[in-house]
Amino acid sequence: MELKLVRESAEGKPKKTDIKKVEAIVEKGNGTAIIYFDRDNSHKDLIALGEHFENSEKSFYMREVRYGLNDNDYMYEVHVL
Repeated sequence: MELKLVRESAEGKPKKTDIKKVEAIVEKGNGTAIIYFDRDNSHKDLIALGEHFENSEKSFYMREVRYGLNDNDYMYEVHVL
């Protein structure tokens, strides 16, 4: 599964990552992390990511963060504990 991290600027392109790199980010944070994903990710992939961490006996919380008035001004915030 290919995931995209949040863009650093409105005109920028999102950085691509995979589930192994996301796991490394979580482990680097002593088993907890807050990660921001780009709006271009499919909701289905993010739900699959949550199921992956829940199967690993970790808590997973995801929400949509809106930062502007346009419909496309949002990102996904993911908490893994």
